[in-house]
Amino acid sequence: MVLPIDSIVGLILLVFIIFAFLSASLRIVKEYERAVIFRLGRLIGAKGPGLFFRIPGADTFRKVDLRVVTFDVPKQQIITRDNITVDVDAVIYYRVFDPVKAIVSVENYVLATALLGQTALRETIGRVELDDLLAKREELGKRLTEILDVEADPWGIKVVSVAIRDVTLPESMQRALAKQAEAERERRSRIIVAEGEQQAAVKMVEAAKMYEGNPVAIRLRELQTITDVAREKNLVVVTPSMVGADIGTLMGVMKGGSRPKEA
Repeated sequence: MVLPIDSIVGLILLVFIIFAFLSASLRIVKEYERAVIFRLGRLIGAKGPGLFFRIPGADTFRKVDLRVVTFDVPKQQIITRDNITVDVDAVIYYRVFDPVKAIVSVENYVLATALLGQTALRETIGRVELDDLLAKREELGKRLTEILDVEADPWGIKVVSVAIRDVTLPESMQRALAKQAEAERERRSRIIVAEGEQQAAVKMVEAAKMYEGNPVAIRLRELQTITDVAREKNLVVVTPSMVGADIGTLMGVMKGGSRPKEA
């Protein structure tokens, strides 16, 4: 049976309309995405992942990425608690845990989170001193994470982490810190030398007490010292015992004209 041309054209037109309707109605979102759907301006909910159906002309939707997003906070010029101007930049890691809140509660959750991060960074750094900023970056990052997480929670945003990446000091402050570090190293070296001298003095006192009760030991120590000194070339060593012997010899010559005999 051969269909009339009008029927064939109508069938083709119907198939085209159905195909166009399905193309406009079926949408696909990935595993890490959700589609927040509005029907005639009223919230329907979030769909996905996978295939979902919408009514063309009546339904609109916005995709929300649920992956962790990295935002680089621009370098901020901040005055610390001890009135020192520093340039600080940070990195914020966050993700959307409630796509409906992220779309309905705030106009642009990406921009809002970025501005909130800048504000929290300035307020937190402004309450600490420079030494704490340089030495406790990890602790300050945890504090910023807690603050931002609480502030962004009504928007369906979970702040995973905040890292203070760089702190830039003025050139004059860098020179001052270099001088301070040099003075600190000098102080430590002097303390080490003084402690060494103190320990040596204690040992010398102990050795003196030991030699005081044992004359033979001090004589052996004297001979050892003479031996060490005699190793140097072209050097004459004079000891108290030698000086005494020479004087005795001279006195004998002056009295008797001859050197006294040894017993």
